[in-house]
Amino acid sequence: MLQEDNYVPQNVIEPEVLPRTADKGMCTDPIIAVEKSVQVSMKSNVHYRSKAIQTRNKNKSISTSPFKVSTTSSYTSPFKYEQCSLQRLQSGVVKAAKEVVALERDKSDSEISSIKSGYSSPFVPTSSKITDSDSYTTDTNSTVHQLQCLKNTLHLIKKKPLMYVGITEHCYFIIQLMHKHTNIKVEHILLCLKKIRLNSTFSELEDNFGMSLSYASKIFLNNIPILSSFLRPFIVNLNSNLTKRNLPIPFRHNYHNVSCIIDCLEIDIQKPSKALHQALTWSEYKKGNTVKYLISCTPNGLVNYVSQGFGGRTSDVVIVENTDFLDKLQPGTCILADRGFKHLEQILHSKGIKLLRPPSVSAGVKLSKSEVRQTKIIASLRIHVERVIRRLREFHMLKQHTVINTNILRIIDHIIIIACALINLQDSLIK
Repeated sequence: MLQEDNYVPQNVIEPEVLPRTADKGMCTDPIIAVEKSVQVSMKSNVHYRSKAIQTRNKNKSISTSPFKVSTTSSYTSPFKYEQCSLQRLQSGVVKAAKEVVALERDKSDSEISSIKSGYSSPFVPTSSKITDSDSYTTDTNSTVHQLQCLKNTLHLIKKKPLMYVGITEHCYFIIQLMHKHTNIKVEHILLCLKKIRLNSTFSELEDNFGMSLSYASKIFLNNIPILSSFLRPFIVNLNSNLTKRNLPIPFRHNYHNVSCIIDCLEIDIQKPSKALHQALTWSEYKKGNTVKYLISCTPNGLVNYVSQGFGGRTSDVVIVENTDFLDKLQPGTCILADRGFKHLEQILHSKGIKLLRPPSVSAGVKLSKSEVRQTKIIASLRIHVERVIRRLREFHMLKQHTVINTNILRIIDHIIIIACALINLQDSLIK
C-alpha cells in the first residue's frame, strides 16, 4: 500500500523553479511543461436547433378545435322563406324578368332557402343556373340603365335641337327624312350630328346613347358619308336671275351683278407623321397644319358651293383653278372677294367674269378718297361670307384651334358638307 501511495507516473514532469533575477525583461513565472499529446483541449460540442425548427407552430384541425360551428340543414331548419316579390321593371325587360321568376318557381323550397340565406347546404347540390340567373339579372339592369340614358338624351336633343345637333325646331322633321331614305337609326343620326356640333368625345357619346365606345366610333365613321350624300342637295347653286330677285338692299344699287362671295376656310389638323404631308399642310397664316376649303355664298347668305379639302400650303388662287367652281358661274356675273384673290382676275376675265375686290395697297402709297370709300363698301358687303364662316365655326368640330384627329381626317370633306347644309336650314343671316 505504501508503494502505491508514493507512486508517481513517469509521464508527468515536475515544474522547474528558476531563480529570480533583477532583470525586468525576464519572466519570473514558473514554466509548466505539458506533454505534446495533451496541448489541445477539446471543447464539448454545443447543439443548436436548425432554422426549420426555430419556431414551433401549434396547429389544430377542425376536429380538435375548441370552437364548434353549428350547422343546420335546410331540411330541418325551423325558418321557412316565402317567395320574395319582384319590383316592377321597365316594359322593355318585363318578358325577361318573367322568365327569371319562372325559373325560381321551379326550384324546391330547400333550394330557395339556401339561396336566400346565402348558405350552401351540404345536402342540396348547388345548381349552375343560379349563377346564370344572377349574371342575367345584372345584364338586365345594365340594359335598363342604357335605355334610360338613351331616352334622356333623345329628350334633350328634341327639346333643344339647335344647341345639340345644329337644326332648328321647325326643321327637326329632317331627321325622320334621313331615317327614311338612308335606313339609319334615328339615334345613330343624332349621334353623328351631335359629334359634329359639340365635338363630344366618344366616351361621352358612349354614356349618352348607351353603347360601347368602339361601336360609337364605328357608327360615326361609317354613317357620315351616307348623311353627306343625303344633305348635299341642300347646297344649291342658284342661277343669276333667282339671285337678283333676292338681293339684299345694299347690293341693289351698284352691285346688282354680284352672284356670289368667296373666301377660304382653314381647319387645324393633327400633325402628320410623314414629313412630306407636314410640308403640304403647313399654313403660314395659321402657323400650323391645316386643311383649306373654298366657301362660296350668295349675297343673302346661302352656301352655294364648297370645295374639297386642300393642304394649308395651297394658295387661294390655286384652289380656285383646281376646282369646278368657275364652271358653275355664268358669263357676265361678278364675284366679290378679298385681296388674296387678286391674281385670279386674269383667269376670270378670260371667261367673261368680273372680280370685285378692295383696291391693292402699295408700300408708301396712300389710297385716294374714292379708293378708301370703295374699300369700306366692299368690306361691308363681303362681311356676309364672314358670317357664314362664323356659323360654320359654331360647329365645335370646325371651331378655331380645334385639332382634327388623323382617323377623322378621311371624312372631313363630308363633315364640311353636312355643316354647310345644316346652316342653310337655319334662319337667314340677313334679317
